[in-house]
Amino acid sequence: MGNGLYNARKLREDRQKLRWSDKYHKRRVLHLKEKSDPLEGSPQARGIVIEKVGIEAKQPNSAIRKCVKVQLIKNGRVVTAFAPGNGAINFIDEHDEVVIEGIGGRLGRSKGDIPGVRYKVIKVNGISLNELVRGRKEKPVR
Repeated sequence: MGNGLYNARKLREDRQKLRWSDKYHKRRVLHLKEKSDPLEGSPQARGIVIEKVGIEAKQPNSAIRKCVKVQLIKNGRVVTAFAPGNGAINFIDEHDEVVIEGIGGRLGRSKGDIPGVRYKVIKVNGISLNELVRGRKEKPVR
């Protein structure tokens, strides 16, 4: 690669060409995160609970993490969401409407010892799950 007096165009073209081998540039420019993301780039999404599932924690931990399968309203995709809190799963029933958000792992991936779970439940039927777990509010009967 030269660096002479008239080489600016060549340097610029080469730089533009080689940027495509940078995975972060490629994902950003082609909007690959939004296309593959069930939430379609938004921070939260509403969905309907399909079933409750228990997911075993990864080694060396031994526990059954309480999760729910949720079908998103906006695109019909089914995702697994974690129910954080002691006894939180008891406040979530099938066919409830929940709001989910990212669980906060690295680069949108799963967090901690829960394999394949990228989301957590934050609201059930419009009431904060945290408030329900702490006993400050009661779940509405509908």
